[in-house]
Amino acid sequence: MIEEGDRIAVGVSGGKDSLTLLYALAHMRRFFHKKFELEAVTVDLGFPGMDFSPVAQLCGELGVNYTVVETRIADIVLNGKKEDNPCSLCAKLRRGSFNEKAKELGCNKTAYAHNFDDVIETMLLCLFYEGRFSCFLPVTRLDKTGLVLIRPLIYVREADIKGFRNRYHLPVVESKCPVAGRTKRQYVNDLVRTLQADIPDLKKNLFHAVKTSSIPGWVPEERAEQR
Repeated sequence: MIEEGDRIAVGVSGGKDSLTLLYALAHMRRFFHKKFELEAVTVDLGFPGMDFSPVAQLCGELGVNYTVVETRIADIVLNGKKEDNPCSLCAKLRRGSFNEKAKELGCNKTAYAHNFDDVIETMLLCLFYEGRFSCFLPVTRLDKTGLVLIRPLIYVREADIKGFRNRYHLPVVESKCPVAGRTKRQYVNDLVRTLQADIPDLKKNLFHAVKTSSIPGWVPEERAEQR
């Protein structure tokens, strides 16, 4: 995922996942055998009351340049477009703003904090609502921007991220989005939690199904060589 000389823009929402990724990559620079640089970027969606100053302080402590991109995405999605599924449009606009800033900062790669649980939930969302077995990829080449998107936390469980947040007292910024906790992703999250009470290996099995599937980009190296 990381090569010598990479300049990586880390998407920092202020949530526990993105702060964990930022913290881990910042400290990884000390011992990783390949030299790379980091830029922390927050896309401010424009929800009233959002304060990212704790994130700025953390970035100062980590020695990472921090940029906040001011947008009107919240107003556009919730008041302008009045979308039935505002999350999809919000994500699209947020990615566009983030990638544009990453290019401005001279980055060749971007990093998202999707984790083990996100892999499972995304696969189920595609299966339930789109009728296809699919998921995001560990590494994605974005042809339109020339950027490469990496997801370094895909093997890290959310429970471990929560423990990391607590141990290192990461300054989580709570989302002010009015639909937070009422999304399709939250529904799938709750469903998996319910099913896992009766199927202890459920998450492991679902992740294994994605990892060993025919989804391009998820094919294990040994299988790719056989082809």
